[in-house]
Amino acid sequence: MKRLGILFLLGGCLAVTGAWAQGPQSVAGDWQGAIAGKLPLVLHLRVATDAGLMATVDSPSQGAMGLPGANAKLNGQTLTFDVPVVQGSYTGTLSADGKTLTGTWKQMGAAMPLVFHMTATAAALAAVKPSPVDGDWAGTLHAGNMTLRLAFHFHAQPGGTIAGSMDSIDQGAMGIGCSNVKLDGQKLTLTVPAVHGTYEGTLSADGKSIAGSWSQGQPLELNLIRTESNAPEPPKMLPARPPVALKDLPGLLQQEMQPVVQAWPQGGVVVGVLDHGQREVMAFGTAKADSIFEIGSVTKTFTGLALAQMVEQKKVTLDEPVRELLPAGWVTKPSGEEISLLDLVTHHSGLPRLPSNMKPVNMADPYADYGPEQLEAFLKEHGVGRPEKTEFDYSNLGVGLLGFALAQKAGVTWAELIRNEVTGPMGLRDTVVTLSPEQQQRFIQGYTGAHTAQGPWHLNALAGAGALNSTAADLLTYCEDLMHPERLAGKQGDGATLAAAIPMALEPRADVDPGGTVRIALAWLVRPAEDRYFHDGGTGGYSSLVIFNPEKDRAIVVLYNCLDLMPGQPQLTDRVGANVVALLDGKPAVSLE
Repeated sequence: MKRLGILFLLGGCLAVTGAWAQGPQSVAGDWQGAIAGKLPLVLHLRVATDAGLMATVDSPSQGAMGLPGANAKLNGQTLTFDVPVVQGSYTGTLSADGKTLTGTWKQMGAAMPLVFHMTATAAALAAVKPSPVDGDWAGTLHAGNMTLRLAFHFHAQPGGTIAGSMDSIDQGAMGIGCSNVKLDGQKLTLTVPAVHGTYEGTLSADGKSIAGSWSQGQPLELNLIRTESNAPEPPKMLPARPPVALKDLPGLLQQEMQPVVQAWPQGGVVVGVLDHGQREVMAFGTAKADSIFEIGSVTKTFTGLALAQMVEQKKVTLDEPVRELLPAGWVTKPSGEEISLLDLVTHHSGLPRLPSNMKPVNMADPYADYGPEQLEAFLKEHGVGRPEKTEFDYSNLGVGLLGFALAQKAGVTWAELIRNEVTGPMGLRDTVVTLSPEQQQRFIQGYTGAHTAQGPWHLNALAGAGALNSTAADLLTYCEDLMHPERLAGKQGDGATLAAAIPMALEPRADVDPGGTVRIALAWLVRPAEDRYFHDGGTGGYSSLVIFNPEKDRAIVVLYNCLDLMPGQPQLTDRVGANVVALLDGKPAVSLE
Protein backbone atom coordinates (compact mmCIF):
# COMPACT_ATOMS: atom_id res chain seq x y z
CA MET A 1 0.00 0.00 0.00
CA LYS A 2 1.42 3.30 -0.94
CA ARG A 3 1.97 6.14 1.41
CA LEU A 4 -0.33 9.02 0.59
CA GLY A 5 1.60 12.22 -0.17
CA ILE A 6 -0.23 14.67 2.07
CA LEU A 7 1.44 18.03 1.89
CA PHE A 8 3.38 17.10 -1.22
CA LEU A 9 2.44 14.58 -3.90
CA LEU A 10 5.04 12.03 -4.90
CA GLY A 11 6.82 13.14 -8.03
CA GLY A 12 9.91 13.07 -10.19
CA CYS A 13 12.29 15.82 -11.22
CA LEU A 14 11.22 18.53 -13.64
CA ALA A 15 11.50 22.27 -13.83
CA VAL A 16 9.27 25.01 -15.21
CA THR A 17 10.85 28.22 -16.36
CA GLY A 18 9.66 31.61 -15.17
CA ALA A 19 10.78 35.19 -15.81
CA TRP A 20 14.01 36.50 -14.23
CA ALA A 21 14.18 40.07 -12.97
CA GLN A 22 17.74 41.44 -12.88
CA GLY A 23 18.90 42.48 -9.41
CA PRO A 24 21.95 42.87 -7.22
CA GLN A 25 21.57 39.43 -5.63
CA SER A 26 21.67 35.99 -7.22
CA VAL A 27 19.47 33.40 -5.58
CA ALA A 28 20.71 30.49 -7.69
CA GLY A 29 21.84 27.63 -5.47
CA ASP A 30 20.47 25.21 -2.88
CA TRP A 31 18.41 26.29 0.13
CA GLN A 32 17.10 24.48 3.21
CA GLY A 33 14.15 25.34 5.42
CA ALA A 34 11.17 23.91 7.28
CA ILE A 35 7.48 24.80 7.04
CA ALA A 36 6.46 26.21 10.44
CA GLY A 37 9.84 24.98 11.65
CA LYS A 38 8.66 21.35 11.42
CA LEU A 39 8.46 19.94 7.88
CA PRO A 40 11.91 20.04 6.19
CA LEU A 41 12.10 21.33 2.61
CA VAL A 42 14.97 21.74 0.16
CA LEU A 43 14.72 24.38 -2.56
CA HIS A 44 16.86 24.19 -5.71
CA LEU A 45 17.10 27.36 -7.81
CA ARG A 46 18.90 27.35 -11.14
CA VAL A 47 19.35 29.84 -13.97
CA ALA A 48 18.07 28.39 -17.26
CA THR A 49 19.65 28.86 -20.66
CA ASP A 50 17.06 31.51 -21.53
CA ALA A 51 17.96 33.47 -18.37
CA GLY A 52 14.82 32.26 -16.63
CA LEU A 53 14.77 30.96 -13.09
CA MET A 54 14.04 27.27 -12.52
CA ALA A 55 12.80 25.97 -9.17
CA THR A 56 12.32 22.46 -7.81
CA VAL A 57 11.43 21.44 -4.25
CA ASP A 58 12.21 18.31 -2.21
CA SER A 59 10.26 17.14 0.84
CA PRO A 60 12.69 14.46 2.09
CA SER A 61 10.60 13.25 5.03
CA GLN A 62 7.69 12.55 2.68
CA GLY A 63 9.80 10.96 -0.04
CA ALA A 64 8.82 13.68 -2.54
CA MET A 65 11.81 14.81 -4.57
CA GLY A 66 12.16 17.24 -7.46
CA LEU A 67 8.64 18.69 -7.32
CA PRO A 68 8.21 21.21 -10.16
CA GLY A 69 8.22 24.93 -9.48
CA ALA A 70 6.47 27.38 -11.80
CA ASN A 71 6.41 31.16 -12.26
CA ALA A 72 9.66 31.60 -10.33
CA LYS A 73 10.55 35.31 -10.18
CA LEU A 74 13.00 37.54 -8.34
CA ASN A 75 11.60 41.06 -8.22
CA GLY A 76 14.08 43.22 -6.36
CA GLN A 77 14.52 41.41 -3.05
CA THR A 78 11.27 39.41 -3.34
CA LEU A 79 11.30 35.81 -4.54
CA THR A 80 8.05 34.11 -5.55
CA PHE A 81 7.27 30.69 -7.03
CA ASP A 82 4.44 28.18 -7.20
CA VAL A 83 4.37 24.40 -6.82
CA PRO A 84 1.24 23.54 -8.84
CA VAL A 85 1.25 19.80 -8.16
CA VAL A 86 0.47 20.48 -4.47
CA GLN A 87 -1.40 23.76 -5.04
CA GLY A 88 1.22 25.65 -3.04
CA SER A 89 3.02 28.99 -3.41
CA TYR A 90 5.86 30.81 -1.70
CA THR A 91 6.74 34.48 -1.23
CA GLY A 92 9.99 35.41 0.53
CA THR A 93 12.29 38.37 1.04
CA LEU A 94 16.01 37.99 0.38
CA SER A 95 18.30 39.25 3.13
CA ALA A 96 20.95 41.90 2.42
CA ASP A 97 23.73 39.31 2.44
CA GLY A 98 21.81 37.07 0.05
CA LYS A 99 21.90 34.06 2.38
CA THR A 100 18.39 33.99 3.87
CA LEU A 101 14.87 34.00 2.45
CA THR A 102 12.19 34.89 5.00
CA GLY A 103 8.64 34.34 3.87
CA THR A 104 5.36 32.47 3.83
CA TRP A 105 4.21 29.18 2.33
CA LYS A 106 0.54 29.09 1.29
CA GLN A 107 -1.40 25.93 0.54
CA MET A 108 -5.10 25.09 0.52
CA GLY A 109 -5.99 28.38 2.18
CA ALA A 110 -3.45 28.05 5.01
CA ALA A 111 -0.43 30.36 5.43
CA MET A 112 2.65 29.11 7.32
CA PRO A 113 6.06 30.67 7.98
CA LEU A 114 8.95 29.31 5.92
CA VAL A 115 12.54 30.54 6.17
CA PHE A 116 15.19 29.21 3.78
CA HIS A 117 18.94 29.39 4.36
CA MET A 118 21.37 29.03 1.45
CA THR A 119 23.49 25.89 1.77
CA ALA A 120 25.40 26.08 -1.50
CA THR A 121 25.73 28.87 -4.06
CA ALA A 122 25.47 28.28 -7.78
CA ALA A 123 29.19 29.01 -8.06
CA ALA A 124 30.02 26.41 -5.41
CA LEU A 125 27.79 23.84 -7.08
CA ALA A 126 29.30 24.63 -10.47
CA ALA A 127 32.77 24.07 -9.02
CA VAL A 128 31.91 20.53 -7.94
CA LYS A 129 33.48 18.04 -10.30
CA PRO A 130 30.80 15.61 -11.49
CA SER A 131 31.40 11.97 -10.63
CA PRO A 132 31.38 9.39 -13.43
CA VAL A 133 27.97 8.17 -12.22
CA ASP A 134 26.30 11.59 -11.96
CA GLY A 135 22.87 11.55 -13.57
CA ASP A 136 19.89 9.24 -13.86
CA TRP A 137 19.92 5.46 -14.22
CA ALA A 138 17.16 2.94 -14.87
CA GLY A 139 16.87 -0.83 -14.59
CA THR A 140 14.38 -3.63 -14.07
CA LEU A 141 14.50 -6.07 -11.19
CA HIS A 142 13.11 -9.54 -11.92
CA ALA A 143 11.82 -11.30 -8.80
CA GLY A 144 10.02 -14.50 -9.71
CA ASN A 145 7.10 -13.58 -11.96
CA MET A 146 7.23 -9.95 -10.91
CA THR A 147 9.18 -7.13 -12.53
CA LEU A 148 9.97 -3.89 -10.73
CA ARG A 149 11.25 -0.79 -12.49
CA LEU A 150 13.89 1.04 -10.45
CA ALA A 151 15.58 4.37 -11.06
CA PHE A 152 18.64 5.83 -9.34
CA HIS A 153 19.73 9.47 -9.28
CA PHE A 154 23.32 10.45 -8.35
CA HIS A 155 24.84 13.91 -7.87
CA ALA A 156 28.36 14.80 -6.75
CA GLN A 157 28.45 17.05 -3.69
CA PRO A 158 30.99 19.48 -2.25
CA GLY A 159 33.65 17.55 -0.34
CA GLY A 160 33.84 14.67 -2.79
CA THR A 161 30.73 12.79 -1.63
CA ILE A 162 27.92 11.50 -3.86
CA ALA A 163 24.25 12.02 -3.02
CA GLY A 164 21.77 9.45 -4.26
CA SER A 165 18.11 8.54 -4.27
CA MET A 166 16.08 5.64 -5.64
CA ASP A 167 12.61 5.38 -7.16
CA SER A 168 10.64 2.12 -7.12
CA ILE A 169 8.29 3.24 -9.86
CA ASP A 170 5.88 0.31 -9.84
CA GLN A 171 5.51 0.44 -6.05
CA GLY A 172 4.94 4.19 -5.87
CA ALA A 173 8.00 4.88 -3.72
CA MET A 174 9.85 7.91 -5.04
CA GLY A 175 12.94 9.66 -3.72
CA ILE A 176 14.02 6.92 -1.29
CA GLY A 177 17.31 8.08 0.18
CA CYS A 178 20.54 6.22 -0.59
CA SER A 179 23.47 6.30 1.82
CA ASN A 180 27.16 5.39 1.65
CA VAL A 181 27.22 5.94 -2.11
CA LYS A 182 30.80 5.22 -3.11
CA LEU A 183 32.60 4.85 -6.42
CA ASP A 184 35.94 3.06 -6.01
CA GLY A 185 37.45 2.95 -9.46
CA GLN A 186 34.67 1.40 -11.52
CA LYS A 187 32.92 -0.26 -8.56
CA LEU A 188 29.75 1.40 -7.27
CA THR A 189 28.28 0.48 -3.87
CA LEU A 190 25.40 1.93 -1.89
CA THR A 191 22.78 1.11 0.71
CA VAL A 192 19.08 2.00 0.90
CA PRO A 193 18.31 1.92 4.65
CA ALA A 194 14.56 2.45 4.33
CA VAL A 195 14.12 -0.91 2.56
CA HIS A 196 17.18 -2.71 4.01
CA GLY A 197 18.67 -3.00 0.53
CA THR A 198 22.16 -2.84 -0.95
CA TYR A 199 23.49 -2.50 -4.46
CA GLU A 200 26.86 -3.35 -5.97
CA GLY A 201 27.75 -2.77 -9.59
CA THR A 202 30.55 -2.17 -12.04
CA LEU A 203 30.52 0.91 -14.26
CA SER A 204 31.23 0.13 -17.92
CA ALA A 205 34.23 1.65 -19.66
CA ASP A 206 32.00 3.98 -21.70
CA GLY A 207 30.12 5.12 -18.56
CA LYS A 208 26.72 4.23 -20.01
CA SER A 209 25.82 1.11 -18.03
CA ILE A 210 26.31 -0.53 -14.64
CA ALA A 211 26.25 -4.31 -14.28
CA GLY A 212 25.45 -5.42 -10.76
CA SER A 213 23.13 -6.97 -8.21
CA TRP A 214 20.52 -5.79 -5.72
CA SER A 215 20.06 -7.53 -2.38
CA GLN A 216 17.31 -7.50 0.23
CA GLY A 217 18.28 -10.77 1.82
CA GLN A 218 19.05 -12.52 -1.45
CA PRO A 219 20.99 -11.15 -4.45
CA LEU A 220 19.11 -10.45 -7.68
CA GLU A 221 20.63 -9.27 -10.93
CA LEU A 222 20.06 -5.57 -11.56
CA ASN A 223 21.71 -3.85 -14.51
CA LEU A 224 21.34 -0.10 -14.94
CA ILE A 225 21.38 2.02 -18.08
CA ARG A 226 22.09 5.74 -18.09
CA THR A 227 18.97 7.73 -19.05
CA GLU A 228 18.28 11.27 -20.09
CA SER A 229 16.24 13.57 -17.86
CA ASN A 230 13.54 14.99 -20.10
CA ALA A 231 11.19 17.28 -18.23
CA PRO A 232 7.58 16.64 -19.23
CA GLU A 233 5.34 19.48 -20.21
CA PRO A 234 3.14 20.90 -17.45
CA PRO A 235 -0.39 19.43 -17.49
CA LYS A 236 -2.87 21.00 -19.84
CA MET A 237 -5.61 22.90 -18.04
CA LEU A 238 -9.18 22.81 -19.30
CA PRO A 239 -11.11 26.06 -18.85
CA ALA A 240 -13.86 26.43 -16.29
CA ARG A 241 -17.36 25.63 -17.47
CA PRO A 242 -20.75 25.91 -15.78
CA PRO A 243 -21.28 23.30 -13.05
CA VAL A 244 -22.33 19.98 -14.55
CA ALA A 245 -25.46 18.21 -13.32
CA LEU A 246 -24.91 14.63 -12.21
CA LYS A 247 -27.12 13.29 -15.01
CA ASP A 248 -24.87 14.99 -17.60
CA LEU A 249 -21.61 13.81 -16.05
CA PRO A 250 -21.34 10.40 -17.83
CA GLY A 251 -21.29 11.96 -21.28
CA LEU A 252 -18.67 14.57 -20.41
CA LEU A 253 -16.49 12.10 -18.51
CA GLN A 254 -16.67 9.72 -21.46
CA GLN A 255 -15.03 12.42 -23.58
CA GLU A 256 -12.41 13.11 -20.90
CA MET A 257 -11.57 9.40 -20.53
CA GLN A 258 -11.27 8.70 -24.26
CA PRO A 259 -7.49 9.37 -24.46
CA VAL A 260 -6.90 7.16 -21.42
CA VAL A 261 -8.81 4.25 -22.93
CA GLN A 262 -7.08 4.65 -26.29
CA ALA A 263 -3.61 4.86 -24.73
CA TRP A 264 -3.81 1.44 -23.05
CA PRO A 265 -6.46 -1.07 -24.19
CA GLN A 266 -6.11 -3.35 -21.13
CA GLY A 267 -6.87 -0.52 -18.74
CA GLY A 268 -10.15 -0.43 -16.84
CA VAL A 269 -11.50 2.46 -14.74
CA VAL A 270 -14.72 2.73 -12.75
CA VAL A 271 -15.89 6.10 -11.45
CA GLY A 272 -18.70 6.35 -8.94
CA VAL A 273 -20.33 9.64 -7.92
CA LEU A 274 -22.95 10.20 -5.21
CA ASP A 275 -24.61 13.61 -5.05
CA HIS A 276 -27.47 14.31 -2.63
CA GLY A 277 -28.62 10.71 -2.66
CA GLN A 278 -28.42 10.31 -6.45
CA ARG A 279 -25.64 8.17 -7.91
CA GLU A 280 -23.89 7.38 -11.17
CA VAL A 281 -21.45 4.52 -11.70
CA MET A 282 -19.49 4.81 -14.95
CA ALA A 283 -17.16 2.18 -16.42
CA PHE A 284 -14.42 2.73 -18.99
CA GLY A 285 -12.11 0.44 -20.96
CA THR A 286 -12.10 -3.19 -19.85
CA ALA A 287 -13.96 -2.47 -16.61
CA LYS A 288 -17.65 -3.00 -15.96
CA ALA A 289 -19.77 -1.09 -13.48
CA ASP A 290 -19.76 -4.05 -11.06
CA SER A 291 -16.07 -4.95 -11.51
CA ILE A 292 -14.25 -5.80 -8.28
CA PHE A 293 -10.87 -4.20 -7.51
CA GLU A 294 -8.33 -4.44 -4.73
CA ILE A 295 -8.67 -1.19 -2.76
CA GLY A 296 -5.37 -1.29 -0.85
CA SER A 297 -5.03 1.30 1.89
CA VAL A 298 -8.66 2.43 1.69
CA THR A 299 -9.01 -0.71 3.83
CA LYS A 300 -7.49 1.24 6.72
CA THR A 301 -10.67 3.30 7.07
CA PHE A 302 -12.65 0.10 7.67
CA THR A 303 -10.20 -0.86 10.42
CA GLY A 304 -10.66 2.62 11.89
CA LEU A 305 -14.45 2.24 11.93
CA ALA A 306 -14.15 -1.21 13.51
CA LEU A 307 -12.08 0.43 16.26
CA ALA A 308 -14.81 3.04 16.80
CA GLN A 309 -17.39 0.26 16.95
CA MET A 310 -15.48 -1.61 19.64
CA VAL A 311 -15.02 1.61 21.63
CA GLU A 312 -18.75 2.32 21.41
CA GLN A 313 -19.42 -1.27 22.53
CA LYS A 314 -17.13 -0.72 25.57
CA LYS A 315 -14.78 -3.48 24.45
CA VAL A 316 -11.71 -1.22 24.12
CA THR A 317 -10.74 2.42 24.62
CA LEU A 318 -8.85 4.70 22.26
CA ASP A 319 -6.04 5.27 24.75
CA GLU A 320 -5.71 1.58 25.58
CA PRO A 321 -2.19 0.20 25.04
CA VAL A 322 -2.05 -2.19 22.10
CA ARG A 323 0.03 -4.53 24.28
CA GLU A 324 -3.07 -5.36 26.32
CA LEU A 325 -4.85 -6.77 23.26
CA LEU A 326 -1.99 -8.97 22.05
CA PRO A 327 -1.53 -12.64 22.98
CA ALA A 328 0.00 -13.21 26.40
CA GLY A 329 3.78 -13.25 26.38
CA TRP A 330 4.17 -11.49 23.05
CA VAL A 331 5.76 -8.33 24.41
CA THR A 332 6.71 -6.91 27.79
CA LYS A 333 5.41 -3.66 29.23
CA PRO A 334 7.80 -0.78 28.46
CA SER A 335 9.10 1.48 31.20
CA GLY A 336 7.69 4.66 29.65
CA GLU A 337 4.77 5.62 27.44
CA GLU A 338 3.09 2.84 25.45
CA ILE A 339 1.73 2.80 21.90
CA SER A 340 -2.04 3.15 22.10
CA LEU A 341 -4.78 2.13 19.68
CA LEU A 342 -5.26 5.81 18.81
CA ASP A 343 -1.55 6.18 18.05
CA LEU A 344 -1.78 3.30 15.57
CA VAL A 345 -4.86 4.50 13.68
CA THR A 346 -3.56 8.09 13.38
CA HIS A 347 -0.02 7.09 12.30
CA HIS A 348 1.54 8.65 15.40
CA SER A 349 2.98 5.47 16.93
CA GLY A 350 6.60 5.93 15.87
CA LEU A 351 6.49 2.52 14.17
CA PRO A 352 8.18 2.26 10.76
CA ARG A 353 6.19 2.01 7.56
CA LEU A 354 7.02 -1.69 7.27
CA PRO A 355 8.56 -4.15 9.77
CA SER A 356 12.30 -4.68 9.48
CA ASN A 357 11.87 -8.48 9.34
CA MET A 358 9.56 -8.42 6.32
CA LYS A 359 11.47 -10.40 3.69
CA PRO A 360 8.99 -11.67 1.09
CA VAL A 361 9.59 -15.02 -0.54
CA ASN A 362 7.53 -13.80 -3.50
CA MET A 363 7.88 -10.10 -4.32
CA ALA A 364 4.73 -10.31 -6.43
CA ASP A 365 2.75 -11.05 -3.22
CA PRO A 366 4.88 -9.35 -0.57
CA TYR A 367 2.57 -9.56 2.48
CA ALA A 368 1.47 -13.17 2.05
CA ASP A 369 4.13 -14.81 4.23
CA TYR A 370 4.19 -12.16 6.97
CA GLY A 371 2.17 -13.99 9.60
CA PRO A 372 1.63 -13.75 13.36
CA GLU A 373 5.00 -15.44 14.05
CA GLN A 374 6.87 -12.73 12.13
CA LEU A 375 4.82 -9.97 13.77
CA GLU A 376 5.52 -11.36 17.23
CA ALA A 377 9.26 -11.58 16.47
CA PHE A 378 9.32 -7.95 15.33
CA LEU A 379 7.47 -6.70 18.41
CA LYS A 380 9.71 -8.67 20.78
CA GLU A 381 12.74 -6.94 19.28
CA HIS A 382 11.23 -3.49 18.72
CA GLY A 383 8.93 -3.27 21.73
CA VAL A 384 5.76 -1.20 22.06
CA GLY A 385 7.18 1.85 23.76
CA ARG A 386 5.98 5.17 22.38
CA PRO A 387 8.59 7.84 21.64
CA GLU A 388 8.26 10.93 23.78
CA LYS A 389 7.38 13.04 20.75
CA THR A 390 5.86 11.62 17.58
CA GLU A 391 4.66 13.24 14.40
CA PHE A 392 2.58 11.84 11.56
CA ASP A 393 4.51 9.01 9.90
CA TYR A 394 2.43 6.77 7.65
CA SER A 395 2.74 3.14 8.73
CA ASN A 396 1.21 0.09 7.09
CA LEU A 397 2.67 -1.86 9.98
CA GLY A 398 0.87 0.32 12.53
CA VAL A 399 -2.63 -0.08 11.11
CA GLY A 400 -1.96 -3.74 10.32
CA LEU A 401 -1.01 -4.26 13.96
CA LEU A 402 -4.18 -2.45 15.05
CA GLY A 403 -6.36 -4.74 12.92
CA PHE A 404 -4.58 -7.81 14.28
CA ALA A 405 -5.01 -6.62 17.88
CA LEU A 406 -8.71 -5.81 17.48
CA ALA A 407 -9.34 -9.24 15.95
CA GLN A 408 -7.51 -10.87 18.87
CA LYS A 409 -9.71 -8.97 21.32
CA ALA A 410 -12.87 -10.01 19.46
CA GLY A 411 -11.73 -13.64 19.16
CA VAL A 412 -12.25 -13.73 15.38
CA THR A 413 -10.19 -13.22 12.24
CA TRP A 414 -9.79 -9.67 10.90
CA ALA A 415 -12.02 -10.53 7.92
CA GLU A 416 -14.77 -11.73 10.30
CA LEU A 417 -14.33 -8.63 12.45
CA ILE A 418 -14.90 -6.28 9.49
CA ARG A 419 -17.88 -8.31 8.28
CA ASN A 420 -19.45 -8.28 11.75
CA GLU A 421 -18.79 -4.63 12.58
CA VAL A 422 -18.93 -2.79 9.26
CA THR A 423 -19.67 -4.48 5.94
CA GLY A 424 -22.45 -6.76 7.23
CA PRO A 425 -24.53 -4.04 8.92
CA MET A 426 -23.97 -1.71 5.95
CA GLY A 427 -24.93 -4.38 3.42
CA LEU A 428 -21.63 -4.19 1.54
CA ARG A 429 -21.76 -7.64 -0.01
CA ASP A 430 -18.90 -7.10 -2.48
CA THR A 431 -16.49 -5.66 0.10
CA VAL A 432 -14.64 -8.78 1.17
CA VAL A 433 -11.24 -10.33 1.71
CA THR A 434 -11.97 -13.69 0.06
CA LEU A 435 -13.96 -13.66 -3.18
CA SER A 436 -16.75 -16.13 -3.88
CA PRO A 437 -16.71 -17.97 -7.24
CA GLU A 438 -19.25 -15.46 -8.59
CA GLN A 439 -17.21 -12.49 -7.36
CA GLN A 440 -14.06 -14.01 -8.81
CA GLN A 441 -15.69 -13.74 -12.24
CA ARG A 442 -16.04 -9.98 -11.70
CA PHE A 443 -12.53 -9.48 -10.32
CA ILE A 444 -10.77 -7.42 -12.98
CA GLN A 445 -7.21 -8.35 -13.98
CA GLY A 446 -4.63 -6.05 -12.38
CA TYR A 447 -1.41 -4.69 -13.90
CA THR A 448 1.83 -3.22 -12.62
CA GLY A 449 2.96 0.24 -13.64
CA ALA A 450 4.92 -1.45 -16.42
CA HIS A 451 1.60 -2.90 -17.70
CA THR A 452 2.54 -6.49 -16.92
CA ALA A 453 -0.15 -8.75 -15.44
CA GLN A 454 -0.15 -8.76 -11.64
CA GLY A 455 -1.74 -11.39 -9.43
CA PRO A 456 -3.80 -10.54 -6.33
CA TRP A 457 -2.18 -9.69 -3.02
CA HIS A 458 -2.88 -11.78 0.09
CA LEU A 459 -2.35 -9.98 3.37
CA ASN A 460 -1.75 -12.14 6.38
CA ALA A 461 -1.12 -10.66 9.83
CA LEU A 462 -1.27 -7.11 8.45
CA ALA A 463 -4.67 -7.55 6.76
CA GLY A 464 -6.06 -4.45 8.48
CA ALA A 465 -3.75 -2.27 6.39
CA GLY A 466 -5.03 -3.27 2.96
CA ALA A 467 -6.70 -6.65 2.42
CA LEU A 468 -10.13 -5.64 1.10
CA ASN A 469 -11.61 -5.92 -2.38
CA SER A 470 -14.64 -3.84 -3.34
CA THR A 471 -16.77 -2.20 -6.03
CA ALA A 472 -17.60 1.44 -6.72
CA ALA A 473 -21.24 0.84 -5.75
CA ASP A 474 -20.31 -0.62 -2.36
CA LEU A 475 -17.90 2.22 -1.65
CA LEU A 476 -20.56 4.81 -2.51
CA THR A 477 -22.92 3.11 -0.06
CA TYR A 478 -20.13 3.14 2.52
CA CYS A 479 -19.65 6.89 2.04
CA GLU A 480 -23.39 7.55 2.14
CA ASP A 481 -23.65 5.76 5.49
CA LEU A 482 -20.67 7.74 6.80
CA MET A 483 -22.30 11.03 5.78
CA HIS A 484 -25.75 9.93 7.02
CA PRO A 485 -25.31 7.60 10.01
CA GLU A 486 -28.99 8.03 10.78
CA ARG A 487 -29.59 5.60 7.90
CA LEU A 488 -28.26 2.87 10.18
CA ALA A 489 -30.61 3.54 13.09
CA GLY A 490 -32.47 0.42 14.17
CA LYS A 491 -29.79 -2.05 13.10
CA GLN A 492 -29.51 -5.15 15.22
CA GLY A 493 -26.50 -6.98 16.68
CA ASP A 494 -23.13 -5.34 16.15
CA GLY A 495 -24.74 -2.84 13.77
CA ALA A 496 -26.75 -1.30 16.62
CA THR A 497 -23.77 0.89 17.60
CA LEU A 498 -22.77 2.01 14.09
CA ALA A 499 -24.80 5.25 14.11
CA ALA A 500 -22.88 6.40 17.20
CA ALA A 501 -19.53 4.96 16.12
CA ILE A 502 -19.39 6.84 12.81
CA PRO A 503 -19.13 10.37 14.27
CA MET A 504 -16.37 9.06 16.55
CA ALA A 505 -14.52 7.61 13.54
CA LEU A 506 -14.76 10.89 11.61
CA GLU A 507 -13.60 13.23 14.38
CA PRO A 508 -10.17 14.71 13.51
CA ARG A 509 -7.64 13.63 16.15
CA ALA A 510 -4.19 14.87 15.09
CA ASP A 511 -2.36 17.01 12.56
CA VAL A 512 -0.80 15.53 9.46
CA ASP A 513 1.07 18.64 8.35
CA PRO A 514 2.53 21.38 10.58
CA GLY A 515 -0.21 23.93 9.94
CA GLY A 516 -3.13 21.54 10.36
CA THR A 517 -4.15 21.96 6.70
CA VAL A 518 -4.62 18.19 6.70
CA ARG A 519 -5.67 16.29 9.81
CA ILE A 520 -6.42 12.65 10.49
CA ALA A 521 -9.47 11.02 12.07
CA LEU A 522 -9.60 7.26 12.69
CA ALA A 523 -7.60 6.55 9.49
CA TRP A 524 -9.50 9.04 7.28
CA LEU A 525 -7.47 12.04 6.11
CA VAL A 526 -9.35 15.31 6.47
CA ARG A 527 -9.07 18.80 4.97
CA PRO A 528 -11.07 20.75 7.59
CA ALA A 529 -11.31 23.95 5.54
CA GLU A 530 -13.13 22.02 2.80
CA ASP A 531 -14.94 19.47 5.01
CA ARG A 532 -13.37 16.83 2.77
CA TYR A 533 -12.45 13.28 3.85
CA PHE A 534 -10.23 11.16 1.63
CA HIS A 535 -7.99 8.13 1.38
CA ASP A 536 -6.29 6.42 -1.51
CA GLY A 537 -4.82 2.99 -1.97
CA GLY A 538 -2.48 1.00 -4.12
CA THR A 539 -1.47 -2.65 -4.39
CA GLY A 540 0.75 -4.36 -6.93
CA GLY A 541 -1.88 -4.08 -9.66
CA TYR A 542 -4.56 -1.62 -8.54
CA SER A 543 -5.10 2.03 -7.56
CA SER A 544 -8.06 3.52 -5.72
CA LEU A 545 -9.35 6.83 -4.39
CA VAL A 546 -12.33 7.59 -2.15
CA ILE A 547 -13.44 11.14 -1.31
CA PHE A 548 -16.53 12.33 0.50
CA ASN A 549 -17.73 15.77 1.52
CA PRO A 550 -20.53 15.86 4.12
CA GLU A 551 -21.17 19.59 3.60
CA LYS A 552 -21.83 19.05 -0.10
CA ASP A 553 -23.42 15.62 0.47
CA ARG A 554 -21.13 14.24 -2.22
CA ALA A 555 -18.82 11.24 -2.62
CA ILE A 556 -16.46 10.22 -5.42
CA VAL A 557 -14.86 6.80 -5.97
CA VAL A 558 -12.21 6.04 -8.60
CA LEU A 559 -10.93 2.47 -9.15
CA TYR A 560 -8.22 1.55 -11.67
CA ASN A 561 -6.75 -1.86 -12.56
CA CYS A 562 -3.17 -0.60 -12.58
CA LEU A 563 -0.65 0.67 -10.05
CA ASP A 564 -0.38 3.93 -11.95
CA LEU A 565 2.60 5.98 -10.81
CA MET A 566 4.31 8.32 -13.22
CA PRO A 567 7.24 10.35 -11.89
CA GLY A 568 6.37 14.03 -11.82
CA GLN A 569 2.61 13.51 -12.15
CA PRO A 570 -0.29 12.72 -9.83
CA GLN A 571 -1.57 9.22 -10.49
CA LEU A 572 -4.59 8.70 -12.69
CA THR A 573 -7.06 8.10 -9.84
CA ASP A 574 -6.13 11.47 -8.29
CA ARG A 575 -6.43 13.23 -11.65
CA VAL A 576 -9.83 11.68 -12.39
CA GLY A 577 -11.08 12.56 -8.91
CA ALA A 578 -9.94 16.18 -9.29
CA ASN A 579 -11.47 16.30 -12.77
CA VAL A 580 -14.87 15.13 -11.50
CA VAL A 581 -14.81 17.68 -8.66
CA ALA A 582 -13.96 20.45 -11.13
CA LEU A 583 -16.77 19.43 -13.51
CA LEU A 584 -19.34 19.35 -10.71
CA ASP A 585 -18.15 22.67 -9.23
CA GLY A 586 -17.64 24.52 -12.51
CA LYS A 587 -13.90 25.07 -12.03
CA PRO A 588 -10.82 24.61 -14.29
CA ALA A 589 -9.67 21.01 -14.52
CA VAL A 590 -6.47 19.18 -15.43
CA SER A 591 -6.95 17.40 -18.75
CA LEU A 592 -6.79 13.61 -18.47
CA GLU A 593 -5.01 13.59 -21.80
